[in-house]
Amino acid sequence: MIAKGRNTMTRLFRRAVALAVLVLAALGPAAAAAQSRATPSPDSLPPQERDMLALAQEFSRRCSEAMERWIANKEVTEDRLFAALYYPVAKTDPPKFTTDWDRLSDRDVQGIEEGVMARSASLIFAVLVDRNGYLPTHDLRYSQPLTGNLANDLVNNRTKRIFNDRTGLAAARSTAPFLIQRYMRDTGETMADLSVPVMVRGVHWGAVRLGFRAVDSR
Repeated sequence: MIAKGRNTMTRLFRRAVALAVLVLAALGPAAAAAQSRATPSPDSLPPQERDMLALAQEFSRRCSEAMERWIANKEVTEDRLFAALYYPVAKTDPPKFTTDWDRLSDRDVQGIEEGVMARSASLIFAVLVDRNGYLPTHDLRYSQPLTGNLANDLVNNRTKRIFNDRTGLAAARSTAPFLIQRYMRDTGETMADLSVPVMVRGVHWGAVRLGFRAVDSR
């Protein structure tokens, strides 16, 4: 009976922490919903950005299909997939989180990300994020084993984090056909970020993001 009580308390604690994280995510930068500029026509984009947009659109479609298969196969419920419950991973800084479905993303989405990464040498990352900026599975380049060295892990293990900075939330929550931003990462790199919304059963779930080195086309 004591062990059962402890297990119940542990589950309740994890739920409480997860809900607290959800509240914090919802209180992220309010400006993220605003677009810094009107979405241009795809035809007006320079060649590199047109190529990245086509790649991101395919990436988005494949992620949507994967998540809809999870629901159809009863591997996760639609409610759980949209629930935005994040369970903290102990002793991680910046903090990392698991969810009720991130193991499915590890299984299916990382392969999609790697296929995208192989398409362009200028890509720095290709990721899927939910509407709160939660990144369940990074591409392999940034999913290296944790070492305990914070500076090293900040660069090489960026998976399962919530990127609710201004740029991250703008990408995650935009419902425009695409969004292009330029920003400096917390690693000091400056890059272009092109995102496309991801829909699951017709509902906005999040986005795919492509980070790349911009080429001056002038």
